[in-house]
Amino acid sequence: MARAATARALPAPARPRARPKPKARARRKVEPRRRVAGGVVWIGVVAVLLAGVVALNVTVLRLNVRLDETQRERNQLRADNAQLNTEIAAKAASGRILGLASGRLGLRPATPEYLDLRK
Repeated sequence: MARAATARALPAPARPRARPKPKARARRKVEPRRRVAGGVVWIGVVAVLLAGVVALNVTVLRLNVRLDETQRERNQLRADNAQLNTEIAAKAASGRILGLASGRLGLRPATPEYLDLRK
């Protein structure tokens, strides 16, 4: 028992202290750089997407302007066609044609004997 008492009383040999690893510091320095680089990438992605949206809106506005011009031209052409149809109807009226034929040219309507197709 005497040995056990002396063995307990002897201090343990001193161990050399290990230095802390510098990896923890290196990670802390790298992480902010990654965050900054990632932020720059996201800013770039968002800027490209916004530029795409703006370009799309400009294209849609140009198409709307062209559509409005085309519709105005279409309406004008329809009005012109209606005016021309009215003029054609007025000039093709049978009473007017009979009046011009008898007045200016001295023509008379054909008689049934003249139109006999059996001859």
